[in-house]
Amino acid sequence: MELILENYNLIITNEAQSDIDQYLYTINYIFDAPITAKKHYDGLYDLFRKIRKYPTANPIRHDIFLPQYGLNLRRANYKKMAILYTINENTVYVHRVVAASVITAEL
Repeated sequence: MELILENYNLIITNEAQSDIDQYLYTINYIFDAPITAKKHYDGLYDLFRKIRKYPTANPIRHDIFLPQYGLNLRRANYKKMAILYTINENTVYVHRVVAASVITAEL
């Protein structure tokens, strides 16, 4: 018997897209590393594809963002970035892409 996994819908919120844009802008223009920026772009979107396929693989987190995004908050990591997302039925919402060092308080 073959197990076929459905992909979830994935929505990147405006706030998360702004986070991604700022992150890649910093690498590309501030650090003058366009090749590295492209690698990070590819890496982030590879991770989004994995999250889309296996959203429950990452644990529920109790971070400082919990009050804002609810008890369903999950976190995946890419390099030193934390991707914060929730799952609602068959849709994954990516809420933020922030430096993992920002998340310092555990509830």
